[in-house]
Amino acid sequence: MLVLVAPGQGAQTPGFLTPWLDLPGAADRLAAWSDAIGLDLAHYGTQADADAIRDTAVAQPLLVAAGLLSAEALGDITPGAVAGHSVGEITAAAYTGVLSDDDALRLVRKRGLAMAEAAAVTETGMAALLGGDPEVTVPHLEKLGLTPANVNGAGQIVAAGTKEQLAELEADKPEGVRKVVVLKVAGAFHTSHMAPAVAQLEEAAQGLTVADPRFTYVSNRDGKTVATGADVISRLVGQVANPVRWDLCMETFQELGVTALIEVCPGGTLTGLAKRALKGVKTLAVKTPDDLDAARALVAEHS
Repeated sequence: MLVLVAPGQGAQTPGFLTPWLDLPGAADRLAAWSDAIGLDLAHYGTQADADAIRDTAVAQPLLVAAGLLSAEALGDITPGAVAGHSVGEITAAAYTGVLSDDDALRLVRKRGLAMAEAAAVTETGMAALLGGDPEVTVPHLEKLGLTPANVNGAGQIVAAGTKEQLAELEADKPEGVRKVVVLKVAGAFHTSHMAPAVAQLEEAAQGLTVADPRFTYVSNRDGKTVATGADVISRLVGQVANPVRWDLCMETFQELGVTALIEVCPGGTLTGLAKRALKGVKTLAVKTPDDLDAARALVAEHS
């Protein structure tokens, strides 16, 4: 059984969209989305530097656009399940038909702007903790006033909070944690710091045309499968201020019988987690169009 997944913020790198624009129709689609949301996606995906695409209001629509372009390039496939990490959930929602591509880009543009506004109130950030036992790590984070914002499984938890709290974490790592890596994101996402963005997203969601998912959709909230489009959107809205439980998503993949996992562009992060947590499952990260033939072969083998 094949699972298709979409990465979250921090996966973007300068110029990563460049090779995708050579695919038939890709440049036109990107231009139409850019006009719809008032953001030059082609510029940011091909010419902008790392600092420019670190901006939350830019990074989020850029990631969803890249994910949709690369998923469409795979062709007409039928995955057993779909999921996305954080903003990747919007990519997954569009891919499975809950939202149109245009509505997904409009929603993620509003999401990025709202979260950037919330992040500007206090200087905050996120850091990945590699190794350690969650039963030891989580209480230690809470003692420092930090939130375990992403519980990713495979020995990785991402902490979020103020810059001062993160500096204290680097000086006082939980027992068993090998390394603390500051992430290239501009805020404490999936924490109470993002609460102001929830109300804006609730308002934005009112104007969406929503359908039930065509494929099994696995939610970040609790790793559960979600049967209705209304529930998918409700979870998407609330998720910006609540922790991502990717560990539970991967547990659900196992329960569903996953045998292969493909991560759409810019792939790498989620396949890395899957290699450590989903033993025996074949994985493939779609980074450039050069990866499409191998991805299609994996689809043919596991669909």
